[in-house]
Amino acid sequence: MHTSEKGVAFLERHEGVVLKAYRDAVGVLTIGAGLTKASGVVDPKPGMTITREEASRLLALALERNYEPAVRDEMPRAEQHEFDAGVSFHFNTGAIARASWVDAWLLGEWDLARSKLLLWNKGGGKVLPGLVRRRGEEFTLLRWGVYHGAPPAAGDVRVAREVVPLDPTELAAVRTGFASLGYDPGEGLAGVAVEVVRAFQADHDLTVDGIIGRATLSTLQRMLDARKKAATTAAVGGGAGTTAPIAAETAAAAGDFPAWAEWVAWAVVALALARLAWLAWSYRDAIAARVQGVAPGLAARLRRV
Repeated sequence: MHTSEKGVAFLERHEGVVLKAYRDAVGVLTIGAGLTKASGVVDPKPGMTITREEASRLLALALERNYEPAVRDEMPRAEQHEFDAGVSFHFNTGAIARASWVDAWLLGEWDLARSKLLLWNKGGGKVLPGLVRRRGEEFTLLRWGVYHGAPPAAGDVRVAREVVPLDPTELAAVRTGFASLGYDPGEGLAGVAVEVVRAFQADHDLTVDGIIGRATLSTLQRMLDARKKAATTAAVGGGAGTTAPIAAETAAAAGDFPAWAEWVAWAVVALALARLAWLAWSYRDAIAARVQGVAPGLAARLRRV
């Protein structure tokens, strides 16, 4: 058995299909329907683009090589819609072989299968609303064969379209994120202004389509993480750099502090500076976005590495 066309559409709706390589929230280069180098079918490079047809081909190849065999092994005699639900889960988690909901499904214990499946809702130790929704839709597909995903109704043309609809809490967080980075999401709009999304995409070397998809959301999260980590490290490093060596030297001169303590203080400063350098390298795409206007050549070089 292979994933059906409706199953592929279900998967692509949750993963998003991005035709230009981008870095996910943890910095891994990604393209197509969430495909990274680890997929074994593509090695995304900065600036790489593919066609929609190629994205479909790569996804089909990844499913055939890496995901469908495991689902066939763990879900024998599955009906098509059950197989598609298993593939969606395994593509997202890689955990079909150790998921206890599969055992419950094999026994026909649907209530237990549902409760066990819904437990897979965390990312980075936190419950993520998007995963809560995905697991719920996967169970509905598994149990009743219902493929969610009608096209979104036409709305305010001033508002950016969302590939996966965001609930009010998620939307509020996205609006706050754009605003904190200096992109006014628009007052009185039930979403984010499409012009703002386009500006953000242009500044961060994304496909400028005015659509809030996986690449835009991942980049937004990376920029917010970069700002938070840089502020924290700068505060710690700045404090150490301006007070620790002076305090240690003064104390040592007064005979109240061992002389070696000054070297320890300078080591703390060196570690703080090293962390700043590591953050600068890890979030070089964030730096590229900041210098794009004044040093486009430097921005391009930062994005190529």
